[in-house]
Amino acid sequence: MSEPVYTFKLIVIGPAAVGKSSLIRRFVENKFSLHYKFTIGVDFMTKTLDYEPGKSAKLTLWDIGGQERFKVLRRSFYEGTNGALVVFDLSRANTFTKMKEWLSDARQSIERDFPVIIIGNKSDLIPEIGEIIDRKEPLQFAQAENCIYIETSAKTGDNVDNAFLDLTRKMVDKFS
Repeated sequence: MSEPVYTFKLIVIGPAAVGKSSLIRRFVENKFSLHYKFTIGVDFMTKTLDYEPGKSAKLTLWDIGGQERFKVLRRSFYEGTNGALVVFDLSRANTFTKMKEWLSDARQSIERDFPVIIIGNKSDLIPEIGEIIDRKEPLQFAQAENCIYIETSAKTGDNVDNAFLDLTRKMVDKFS
């Protein structure tokens, strides 16, 4: 792995229990746990990622708790953000609506434009429970918001690395 050219602060935000911590853990440690433990306030992890052959970036991942009672703390965690993964749960329709509020809140709080990837997580549940959300809707929302939309599964690892890689490349393009 090459010496990191960039260091980025990346926030992972969205409603409670959509899999934010699980996505980060899958990305950083390639692990998944079925035991849910909600994030109190904020948690941090780091990972250096090769975004191109011979070029790497160090990511500081801020896992921001989704419980409503932490809303007042959130804005202080957004300072210095270079990019965001905004996550909702494909198996719970109300989290898609709430995710939009998270995105709006982050954009109002962060004083500059920053790349965003919208994540529909828990894609592994769709074969079992059926399609809860019309999957065209998040795609259309992402396009209207000038974001990329990716469906992931922290459980299987499907598309998790791609989401972080795509966001890293967007941050490199924006801030280089």
